[in-house]
Amino acid sequence: MKISGKVIKGKARGRELGFPTANVELKEDIASGIYGGSVIVEGKEYAAAIFVFQNLLEAYLFNFNQDIYGMEIRIELGQKIRDVMKFESEEKLKEQIAKDIKKISNLKF
Repeated sequence: MKISGKVIKGKARGRELGFPTANVELKEDIASGIYGGSVIVEGKEYAAAIFVFQNLLEAYLFNFNQDIYGMEIRIELGQKIRDVMKFESEEKLKEQIAKDIKKISNLKF
């Protein structure tokens, strides 16, 4: 599934955890969960770990460190790797994000 949208400011939770994300409001009805995929920013494609929940998509772009607030990006959702989970601590959440990123980096899109 391909989605386009403008990057909006979120709560900066991903950044606080060490995994900054590009947030896009969703108009599409997509099942919540963690997906592998890619994001195109200014014509360049980046692999991404993508979190979808309710009407928000958050993409952590691999090997990317730019301020893209307000920019239009294109997201391509690939394989869903897991459902949304609750974590007992911030440390457990960070460990799971790192596992998700490792798993996604081994996928072929």
